[in-house]
Amino acid sequence: MSAAAPWVLRRADASDAPSVTACAVEAFRHYTPRLGVVPTAMSRDYGAIIANAQVWVATQQDEVIAALVLDVTDEGFLIDVIAVLPQHQGTGVGRALLALAESEARRQGHASIYLFTNEKMTENRALYERIGYVEYRRLVLPERTRIFLRKPL
Repeated sequence: MSAAAPWVLRRADASDAPSVTACAVEAFRHYTPRLGVVPTAMSRDYGAIIANAQVWVATQQDEVIAALVLDVTDEGFLIDVIAVLPQHQGTGVGRALLALAESEARRQGHASIYLFTNEKMTENRALYERIGYVEYRRLVLPERTRIFLRKPL
């Protein structure tokens, strides 16, 4: 018998916006020197995103420790942002959110799920590739290159 997860996954509501913002800022802050720009996830309006997309949080003792933003686009079911507070990285909460994303995509009738990341976020790319995501496109933008990855469900 396995122990229960030390966190709770639930849909975010408007009151979670400041905590989701703080989580994204802390999770992505260390990339700023490597990228030479502030990661997009750090400057998003999470209040508006919670109102218009599918946002989930992982909480521990009623504090947000991780956040997941899902959306449906013309291209399919998107993992838009996944952010885990640094002190909770490596605990499995990020993997639990990825599994939730895949489950939601299937539940909502999608045959695949996709995401994008910066080409310089090499550890993220390696994780996604290990769990079945395959690169299918690169988009060169001013100051960054986005790598798009898709996983069949």
